[in-house]
Amino acid sequence: MNEIASPGQLRLAYLRWALVTVPAIVFLGFLSGRLANSGYGNRWFDALEKPALMPPGWAFGVAWTILYVMMALAFAIVLHARGAKGRGAAIALFLIQLLLNLCWSPLFFRAHQVGSALALILIIFVLVAVTTALFWRIRRLAGVLLLPYLAWLAFASFLNYEIGRLNPDAATLVAPALRTQI
Repeated sequence: MNEIASPGQLRLAYLRWALVTVPAIVFLGFLSGRLANSGYGNRWFDALEKPALMPPGWAFGVAWTILYVMMALAFAIVLHARGAKGRGAAIALFLIQLLLNLCWSPLFFRAHQVGSALALILIIFVLVAVTTALFWRIRRLAGVLLLPYLAWLAFASFLNYEIGRLNPDAATLVAPALRTQI
């Protein structure tokens, strides 16, 4: 039984990978943000001075959902590329950068470590750049799907840097307490 798989069988095999990777990566991203209380509505974050180019809060949820879907599809393409040279290294590097990505929100929003978060996001940027190159060698489309993520990381690094510059006391900033009137 040494038959070559039909195009339909190949698409179905890729679809199976995508049906696992897309919900898993989107869920992990959502969970990381939720556990870190990320974004607007976080009293500490709301109290920070923001750069002029800071997008509205809804834009982050939309952007990250799209980026996580694209990352997961790229990952599924590489997982599906059995026997491709460099596949193991590409998978390992993708998982490392994903783990670090999931650590960024708790570091920034929960631990209030703006400087450490900037260092982390720069490391993530370098890892994603290398991952993109590895994915590109395996399947060009997989590399292309990571390019918006790379661009967003560059923009997010800028925002992180600016928040640190505008708020040198961010780590010790105490957000105003909620008040109620009786």
